[in-house]
Formats: sequence, structure tokens, C-alpha cells
Amino acid sequence: MTATPQGTRHRLLRASVAMVAPYRRRALLSLAILLAALATTLAGPSLVEYAINHGLVHHRSMRVVDVVGACYLAVAAASYLLTGAQTRLLSSTGELVLNDLRKRVFSHLLSQPLSFYETESSGQLLTRMTADIDVLETLVQSGLGTLAMSTGLFVFSVAVLVATSPLLFAATAICLVPVVLASARYRTSSTRAYTEVRRRIGDTLSAFDEGLAGVRVVQAFRQEARVTAEFDERNGAQLDSEMATVRLAARFFPKVEGTGVITTVVVLLAGALLVHLRMTSIGAVAAFVLYVANLFGSIQSLSQLFDLLQSSGAALGTVFGLLEVEPAMGEPKEPAPLPRQGALELEGVGFSYSRSAGLRDVDLRIEPGEHLALVGPTGAGKSTIAKLIGRLYDPHEGTVRFGGVDLRRTSLAHLRQRIVVVPQEGFLFRGTVLDNILLGRPEAGEREVHAALARLGIAAALSRLPEGLATDVGERGAHLSAGERQLVSLARAALADPAVLVMDEATSSVDPGTERAVEAALAALGVGRTTVTVAHRLSSAERADRVAVVDGGRVVEVGAHSELVTSGGYYARLFAAWQGEDGATLTR
Repeated sequence: MTATPQGTRHRLLRASVAMVAPYRRRALLSLAILLAALATTLAGPSLVEYAINHGLVHHRSMRVVDVVGACYLAVAAASYLLTGAQTRLLSSTGELVLNDLRKRVFSHLLSQPLSFYETESSGQLLTRMTADIDVLETLVQSGLGTLAMSTGLFVFSVAVLVATSPLLFAATAICLVPVVLASARYRTSSTRAYTEVRRRIGDTLSAFDEGLAGVRVVQAFRQEARVTAEFDERNGAQLDSEMATVRLAARFFPKVEGTGVITTVVVLLAGALLVHLRMTSIGAVAAFVLYVANLFGSIQSLSQLFDLLQSSGAALGTVFGLLEVEPAMGEPKEPAPLPRQGALELEGVGFSYSRSAGLRDVDLRIEPGEHLALVGPTGAGKSTIAKLIGRLYDPHEGTVRFGGVDLRRTSLAHLRQRIVVVPQEGFLFRGTVLDNILLGRPEAGEREVHAALARLGIAAALSRLPEGLATDVGERGAHLSAGERQLVSLARAALADPAVLVMDEATSSVDPGTERAVEAALAALGVGRTTVTVAHRLSSAERADRVAVVDGGRVVEVGAHSELVTSGGYYARLFAAWQGEDGATLTR
């Protein structure tokens, strides 16, 4: 069911209030300073009224004018100081809220399962963290104080105008009708327009991100023109949506300014008539004109901020919309502990990506300490089974258990201590080799790291790096070879000391120079642990205790390598073909 605009505004208001709640004292102090600043601003026209009526018209006393002038200067100075203090306090509070929002968005994204990232555009997610929050940053830095002051000035100016002269306010209100109607139309149209702008910015960033990520392929196949054309198309669509907001603003803002001039003329004419009829004083009319100036000054300020407000509202809506996406894999209310050791069991497991066939009725048991290789053609479901074992996904049907405990019944933090997934290519973060190894167990000491390296037999290999464990790996490990990155990834897994190791064949993408070191490290890492390997080469399957053959989303054969070869089944045919092709990979 689609939310109504009114419902969306209420939702955003509730979410915004919840974000400010931790800083309520700062917000209340800012409100108090704002009220004081408004009082000094609104005192000015009343002082002018008193000076005209008591100093010029009736008593013609320059002493009254001098005293009132001094008071006017005092309240103007107080207004300046209070407005500055209120702006600084309000803006600093807004910065704290945005800081919390960035952390909340990033933490929320990290809590999402892999399936979330397979359906969401990375460019759109990047937009939420950059362009959308940057719009809110602009509002906080340059518009929040003005927004608060102008809103307060508008409300209190209306109240004072009604109290000063209901008749003159009636004339003012009639002039305000076109502005109110235009504002209502502009708000509806601009909300849609700015929401479209946020979406188009995400599309542009998606094209930009994809082009840079695939720059090697683009240049290798000379596709610069095609990729540039695609970016130009999305950038052009963003320009069109931006220009739509410009056209809306160009129609709205002149109406506000013109209405202010017309209202001032109407008030002067009506005020002159009331003075002639002795229904009000000259000073009261002068004060009323100044209050009207305050009123339209606040309207003008709010109008100038309207673009930023609408853009910020659209940005806030998309950010909160992202935060409202509940992780597909929730945490149980009362997590069950996992045993230190246990069998892995898949019972009646079914899973599918979107409309693809996926897994069906998978039954598999892996004993503690056993090494199981998953083999089969591309798209058969090998990697999906591995991801289900590591609970990177939850099965749509059936159950995955470790030590008799359904993985959905334990906390993800506890699960990651027991089951570690090592990807085909080790991903490294900016920092040193040591920093990346410590990701496996941040609380570990350097002595424990060296002990893990010694167990894997890779201490010497990593010590040969330019600065040993202090070597900077660069962005995504660019300063290291593929084999060195994989050694660091395996060291990270060893430091975590899991009961179950799930690997997408770790030697398939390494260079020959480090392949033997990686294979030896894998063998050492698997000692005493349950190991599940997605095997792309049958040489890896030969070394496993058992082999599970996956085809068409089902486990069609399970057994030791020698048993399956002699049985003459599916695996035997694969092995015969592999031997005939002199080590060809299984996925050819």
C-alpha cells in the first residue's frame, strides 16, 4: 500500500524527532534563545510606534525619540547576539544529528545480507551516504538557523498583526491568499520533482561507479564511447529533472515578492483611511507596516529556502526509507549457543535467486573434522550451498544445522565465531598486513598473529614483504599479488580459529609462485576443522575426504573420490573428461 504524502510527512517528522531526542537539552536551549531573539526583533516596530505617537505627533519631544532610539539600538544589538548564538547552537546540534545519521546508515547497510546487495544498486546506496546527506549538511550549515528564525518570525508576526489591528490584518490576509494557494501547489509539485531528482542522482552515480569499477574492461575492449554515452544519457536525465525544479521555482518566487509589495501598498492605503477616521494612530500604522515587512521578510526567507527544504525533505525521505528496510536475516530474541564442534546438516533445503531454479530438496551431512568438496558445473548451486552453510543467506525451505542447532536460532556474531567463509579472492582493507590479519580477531595480540602464521607455514612468505607485517597493502590490497592477498586472508581465518571453514577454492586465482604456499597453508588450516571447499578443479576434490556432486540444484552423488570414480556415475564422467583435458577446470 502506497503511503499518502501526509502520512509520509508524519513519518519523516516522527523519525526526525527521534533523531534529535538524544540532544533534547541543546534543542530546548536553542528554542529558548530563539524566543528571546524573536522578542527583540518584534520589539522594534513597537518602539517605533511609541516614538512616533509620544515623541513626534503628540508631545513632539526629542528626548522621547532619543530614549526610544537608544532602546532600539540595544534591542537590535541583543537580537544580533542572540540570533548568532541560536544559529551556532542549532547548527552544531544539527551536525551532531547528521554524524549519528551517517553512522546509523553505514551500520544498517553492514547488517544487510548479501541478497540485499544483489538487488540494490551500489550507486543508489552511495547516493544515500553522500549526495543525500550532503544536502542535509547544506541545510544544517546555511539554512537551519534562518529556517528556525523565519518560521518563528512568521508565526509571531501574524499574532502581533492580529493584536495590533484586526482590520488591517484582514486586508493583509486577503493579499496573502494568492501566496498560500501558490505555496500549496508548489509544495505538491516540488515534492515530486525533488524526489525524482534524488532518484536521477542515484542513477548517475551508478553509471559513474560502474564505469570506474570496470575501467580495465572498458579500455581493453575500447568501449569508452559506449560507456560515456550511457553516462551522458543518465546525466542528461538528471539535468532534465533539475531543470524541472528550476522552472517551478521561477514561477513561484516572483509571486511571493510581488505580493509583498502589493500588501504594503494596501496596508498604507487602508491605514491612511483608518487614521483619517480616527480609528487608529499614525504610529500604529507605521508599526503595522514594519510588522508586515517582518512577515513578508520571513516569507521571502522561507521561499529562498524552499528549494533547499524540498530537496532536504526528499533526501531525508530516501535515507529514512533505506533505514526502514529490515534485514532479511533477523536476530533471534533468545539466541541459542552453538557447540564448539558438531556436524553440519542440510535437511530438505531449498533456495532460489529471484525466478531462477535454485536449490531443491538438498540433504547433506558433514561430519566434524571432515573435508567435503562441492563439485559440479557452473550454476549448479555449489556456491549457494556454501553460502547457506555460512549463513550468508537463509534457506527458503528446510533447515541448516550445526551441532543440532538451526543456524537461524543463534546470533550472527556467535555464528561467525564458529563458521568462517573465505572467498575466492581475499579482500583487503586499507592499512597494513597486520591490520588485515587482526580483522579475524581484533582483540588478539601480535604474538597470537605470529603463532597463527607459524601454524600455516607462511611466516617466512609474509616476512619477505618490503616491511613485513607493517607493509601497507594499498586500496583493496593493490600493493600485494593475488597469492599474497590470499595468504593474508588465510591468516585472518586462522586467527579467528573457527570450527568450520567454508572456502571458494582459494588457489584458483593465485599466481604459480605462491600457489604451493597457499595449498600448504590450506592444508594446515584445515587440520582439526570441518572444511567445505567449492572445488573448481578436480585436483582439489581428490584431496577431500568426500565429494558432493551438485547438478541442477540437487546433490546427485556423495562419496569418497575413489568410490565415485569406480561407480561409473556423473562424477566418474567428469573425472574422465578432466583427465582427458589435462587438468581443465570443472566449469569449462
